[in-house]
Amino acid sequence: MSADTTTDIFEEHRPFLMGVAYRMLGRVADAEDVIQDAWLRWSRADREEVREPRAYLVRITTRLAIDRLRQVRARGEAYVGPWLPEPYATDFADTVPDTADRALLADSVSLAVLVVLESLSPLERAVFVLREAFGYPYAEIAALLDRGEPAVRQLAGRARRHVEERRPRYEVDPAQRRDLTERFLAAAAEGDLEGLMSLLAPDVRLVADSGGKAKAPVRILHTADKVGRFLVGIAGKGVLDLSYQLVEVNGGHAVLTLSGDKPDSVFQVDVADGRITTVYIIRNPDKLRSLAGH
Repeated sequence: MSADTTTDIFEEHRPFLMGVAYRMLGRVADAEDVIQDAWLRWSRADREEVREPRAYLVRITTRLAIDRLRQVRARGEAYVGPWLPEPYATDFADTVPDTADRALLADSVSLAVLVVLESLSPLERAVFVLREAFGYPYAEIAALLDRGEPAVRQLAGRARRHVEERRPRYEVDPAQRRDLTERFLAAAAEGDLEGLMSLLAPDVRLVADSGGKAKAPVRILHTADKVGRFLVGIAGKGVLDLSYQLVEVNGGHAVLTLSGDKPDSVFQVDVADGRITTVYIIRNPDKLRSLAGH
């Protein structure tokens, strides 16, 4: 196999591998490092031993991601305030024509689900991602992870129960979510408390991730009154040369705010029963680097 063919095969599968690695880690930079390590192993692999390139690449990517996740957790780094995944630019609306497939992929990469996945063990997370997000049969997952199929089924069942018990209920209706996101942006930018209150569910939550590196609440805010007043308060303070873009991250519409041409924050909402149930704000500058240029 020529060097060009080796590269072409890897590049063909790169988007899929990135999808697996990001769902495993919730961090774009770590996922990119895993993909780079996978490429190095692929480039050195004995081609005569590789009968199915995709299966081989998914296998090494998954194992590298498990190792990386274990390393991250072993470091036990303290994080200031709530933790949210690093925003991941997606384009399911343009690249996944089937509505059901698009909804499944969007849900599996949503901020709400990735937050819950943080509480799974690395093996549980790998099995959940491969099974629930990408539909791998249990036998194939067992082969990828060198585990028996009964053990994989047990891991999958435990992970699924854990996620279902803890994931918030929200609707994945792209049109409604976009509409509410746009109305939310307009009301927040104008400091329109009444307008915001009409969009927020009574028990809405605001979860802000700054990592202690930008101004944001260090605790989750609850109730429409507190969330609405906070949003109006930050709108009133203003930021010089602020602009807004509607982008797709983690499978859903979001608002990217820019100060000049530098990403300042990402706002995304979850929706249920026609109201906003959760507002996510990501302001940690380390987590916004991948969105520069969007």
